[in-house]
Amino acid sequence: MAHATVNGTRLHYQDFGTGRPLVFLHGWGSSGRVWDVQAADLMTDHRVITLDWRGCGRSDRPATGYTIADITHDILEFVDALELDRPVLIGSSIAGAYIIEAALAAPDRIGAIVPVGAGVHHFCGMREVMDKLLADLRADRAGTLAGFVPHWYRPGVSEALIDWTVRQVLDSTFLIDRLVVDQAHYDPRHRLDRVQVPTHFLHGELDTEVPLSVPQECAGLIPGARLTVIEGAGHMPQQDQAERFNRALREALR
Repeated sequence: MAHATVNGTRLHYQDFGTGRPLVFLHGWGSSGRVWDVQAADLMTDHRVITLDWRGCGRSDRPATGYTIADITHDILEFVDALELDRPVLIGSSIAGAYIIEAALAAPDRIGAIVPVGAGVHHFCGMREVMDKLLADLRADRAGTLAGFVPHWYRPGVSEALIDWTVRQVLDSTFLIDRLVVDQAHYDPRHRLDRVQVPTHFLHGELDTEVPLSVPQECAGLIPGARLTVIEGAGHMPQQDQAERFNRALREALR
């Protein structure tokens, strides 16, 4: 079990293989374990690092630091702490925002970014929707997540996978809910033309959380960016269509 202390917070990570470094970042409330299938595949010819960001998984749960800017800062400090040479950052869902911000803040330290099912600006302006979600989480966190999380996956995915994901989110601190508020104000579109690192969006064909129009628009705003749609996949394509996702990711890395 490995840990790195960044910005006063101890972050848990797993580190497999050797070669070009890939840093995998999970979405809201889950953990680095969502990338297990990718780690098993890619560790044969890459250095694969899966990180639990603050408040989640086996990382510390400090009282502060739950904004997109704060966690982006953690990620950049983590890259420096491990002395990674221009790693590829791969970020699921809200972590797509973290890696975009990292690329904007430190293009000389990041080799490329791969946003996966990234909401980016999609939730900006949805304050009423976000407020209702927060109220529901406060009133019945377990029940709300039991109804919310299944929408992250394609129809027909196993109940065991959904239950496992719900347990991960329940195990994370409730302080991550502050990110829900932050997303309601986040819109980087006017800055995306400044992204200087290679960018390749991966998005599930059946994603009902973030419409395909979001990565299509963002890819059009980032110079040279590309988009691959994962057939038959939902918001978590790395889990519900893992083999197809791995093939697409390998192609993006090439």
